[in-house]
Amino acid sequence: MRGLVVVLGAVLAMPALAETVYVTDILRLGQHQAQDTSDRAFRMLVSGTELEVLERVPNYARVRAPDGREGWVKSNYLVEEKPARLQLAEFEAQVAKLNEGLAAAVQARQTAEAAYEKLTSDNAASENSSEAVEAKLQQLSEDNDRYRARIETFRGSVPLSWMTVALLVMLGVGFLAGLWWIDFQSRRRHGGFRVY
Repeated sequence: MRGLVVVLGAVLAMPALAETVYVTDILRLGQHQAQDTSDRAFRMLVSGTELEVLERVPNYARVRAPDGREGWVKSNYLVEEKPARLQLAEFEAQVAKLNEGLAAAVQARQTAEAAYEKLTSDNAASENSSEAVEAKLQQLSEDNDRYRARIETFRGSVPLSWMTVALLVMLGVGFLAGLWWIDFQSRRRHGGFRVY
């Protein structure tokens, strides 16, 4: 029983010990069913293919491809570092990404410069507008002072008691004119008779 637990532990630990390797730059590598690769390869692995090493024996390694298929290959053609072709492709992708970032940064800088120029011109226009508003405000203040002076002249020329009497007389005349108009209309409708 104890031996079975040790064997199961070793089998379960094997994937944890797996290492990642790559097919070297120089060739296409055959993946075989036979450990010594004496049979015909069931597929060809191209340079740069990432493989997971499941088991190593002298000169050979049992590997798992990205699609999950397992088989044997010659371990002399496996390297731990990514081949130059893959590294170059990664560097080119990084350079392309950096170039895109640079183009975006240049565009953002141009947009910021345009916004700065617009704000500068808006600020200058605002200063001009502010000066015009101040001049208009000064003119209105002067007009207001003139109108107050004119109002004061009118207040001093006509006494308040005379204005009150004139308003009361006008109110009385208006009331009497209204009564006369109602009486006139009533007589006209009813043949000269007053009907209320």
